[in-house]
Parts: sequence; C-alpha cells; structure tokens
Amino acid sequence: MTDITHELKILPDFFEAFIRGDKNFEIRNNEHDFKVGEFLVLNEWTSCDYAKRCATGRSIKSVITYVTDFAQRDNFVVMGIRPVQYMKVEPNIEI
Repeated sequence: MTDITHELKILPDFFEAFIRGDKNFEIRNNEHDFKVGEFLVLNEWTSCDYAKRCATGRSIKSVITYVTDFAQRDNFVVMGIRPVQYMKVEPNIEI
C-alpha cells in the first residue's frame, strides 16, 4: 500500500449505500490516476441551499482494491473499495 490519499465528495444516497455495505465501488473520472493500494476519503456533501453544497460532517476512509476502465466513458474508472476507518470532518463547510 501507499500513503497516497484522495479526498472526494459523495452525495448522501451513495454514502449511505457504502456505509450499509450495499455499495463497494466508486465510479470516477480518473483525473487522479487512481491506483490499487491508495486511499479514498469519501466526504459526504449535501445541498444546504439552492446554490451551495455543504459538508455533513460524515466521512469514511477506504482502500482501493481494484481499478478498471472496462466499458466506461473516456477517462472514467470503476474502483473496488473497502472501508478502513469511519471519520468525522467539520460539518457545514460551504462551497
């Protein structure tokens, strides 16, 4: 494993599915050149008003276990991920 960690935003429905164990993958643009053994920190974000998104304060760290671009749009990958640590982040940060 490496020490590389990618921080990503995730919407509540997808975050909940991951927490419940129903979702063990993430489909993303491969702008970070994701590799097996690297980490993802998935930070839950939601709409706090019409034009902004806010952090909910929930976050989970996961390790990338598999990466493929099979049958994906250009520069997109599917990553198999496994949770390693539930974390808290500062809630209600607006962007």
